[in-house]
Amino acid sequence: MNIVRRRGWEVTDRRVTPEHIALNRRALIGGAAALSILPALAARADIPVNPAFTPGRAVTGEKDATTYNNYYEFSESKNLWRDAQVLKQRPWTIELGGMVKQPRTIGIDDLLKQVSLEERIYRHRCVEAWAMTVPWTGFPLSQLLKIAEPLGSAKFVVFETTQDKVMPGLSAPFYPWPYVEGVTIEEAANDLAFISTGMYGKPLPPQNGGPLRLTLPWKYGFKSAKAIVKITFADKRPATFWEAIGPSEYGFWANVNPAVPHPRWSQATERLLGSNERVPTQIFNGYADQVAALYSNQKNEKLFM
Repeated sequence: MNIVRRRGWEVTDRRVTPEHIALNRRALIGGAAALSILPALAARADIPVNPAFTPGRAVTGEKDATTYNNYYEFSESKNLWRDAQVLKQRPWTIELGGMVKQPRTIGIDDLLKQVSLEERIYRHRCVEAWAMTVPWTGFPLSQLLKIAEPLGSAKFVVFETTQDKVMPGLSAPFYPWPYVEGVTIEEAANDLAFISTGMYGKPLPPQNGGPLRLTLPWKYGFKSAKAIVKITFADKRPATFWEAIGPSEYGFWANVNPAVPHPRWSQATERLLGSNERVPTQIFNGYADQVAALYSNQKNEKLFM
């Protein structure tokens, strides 16, 4: 007898894309990849769509998700996507350091040879109360943990964004550059934690954090570090970017909770990009069954800032 263990976010049969459509889509993607001058990070026809991850809502249009962006290294404006195209995606290296068995630097293409890429559709919730639903290509963060080989004493994973000379926002003196973000080892090992290398079946565009970004669907979007160049393992909780700027508004944990308002606005509802429909916000952005247990022993922490 085959026993199927349900995880809680599975897609029902009626929501699964018909096979002929999926195969045609992959064929088109494969053809585009052969002609493209961009690195084929996510546009490979052999990358499977994981049917175990479903957002419970319609996928946001690609244009909406790729032209409405927060990326303060470039601009405080949401309309920065054209400016971000100057950020080169190759060559690209990631430094693995801190409390690991062997610190080293690895090229992104060498890293991608060591992981299993897949596509997952995740909800994304910004602390500004807008939301989108995106098909991300990438690999579980747990696979990167295995590659990095952290020591048993490491408790946190710290991510650092690139500081490239083409980023005009870096000249703003009041921001604590570089952009630093962090999660606990337990959060990083959770099945939902994801490193994204693509979206919509294409390589991840620079305005969305290409070529490599963190994707944590149960947290507010500012936890998702973009254009990652350094990953450090530590035994002390890091001082993260937005927490350093406004600790009364942006905390380390940043889990989504509709009942905990931002000091300047409600988090009870969210605006869906594209339709502008306002819908109720869900606890942990709809992923409570998968992540709530991570915080069961942290009753005194401000988990939802």
